[in-house]
Amino acid sequence: MKIKVMIAEDERMVREELAYFIQQEEDMILCPSAENGRQLIELYRQYEPDVIFLDIEMPSLSGVEVARRLKNQNNLQALPLFVFTTAYDDYAVEAFDLEAIDYLLKPYDYERFKEALSRIRKHISKLATEEEEDPDTSDSFASGSFKSKLIVEDGEKMIVVSPESIYYAVRSDRHIKIFTDKKVIQTKMTLQELEQKLNGYPFFRPHRSYLVNLDCIQEITPWFNGAYNLILKDKENTQIPVSRSSAKPLFDLFQQ
Repeated sequence: MKIKVMIAEDERMVREELAYFIQQEEDMILCPSAENGRQLIELYRQYEPDVIFLDIEMPSLSGVEVARRLKNQNNLQALPLFVFTTAYDDYAVEAFDLEAIDYLLKPYDYERFKEALSRIRKHISKLATEEEEDPDTSDSFASGSFKSKLIVEDGEKMIVVSPESIYYAVRSDRHIKIFTDKKVIQTKMTLQELEQKLNGYPFFRPHRSYLVNLDCIQEITPWFNGAYNLILKDKENTQIPVSRSSAKPLFDLFQQ
């Protein structure tokens, strides 16, 4: 499994050193780097890295501010993992409050860097065992058998849900949240398991962390560099990101 890594660092020499370290790892793909917080947010949406080495003190937006925005944007999904980097250790508590996978001090020690990579690999391997790779979303309508109701475990309760009432579902840490026209259901079911249960209904994975009901889409708006946003028909007009790789399959479905 290849791990996509992004660096956010405003100092060129430091950025290049870290990039060199990462490029020595055969299982890692280095995405374009960001030089400030706002650029990172743009590049993240385009490349969807699994891991971000994030400098805490950057122009325009600090690393901590960016991490909070990405966490909120992704509804606390398991990825990306954050490795905070800084010349000072004053931010360690705040970094781990944001569930950072590690915290590296500058100048970098190569052995300490390798320890961070080990943590990253173990964490991603654990996530992979919990949820297999996403299936081909173009097969979403392959089955012709429809179920009228869906049973979802919510804590100690078993909730009966009509698939048509589901607007979307999103991965949230080790759970998923299912947003319906009446309530939000949190379940330990994986997003893949839910997608399989909804096979035959018009649901689509526009992003690795989302499953959306195509019948609930109100608008599709361009974002940038081939990415889009879905605007739903719910009261909040929820925006769902569409990754570049999912844009063409999505439009193909609407043209069938």
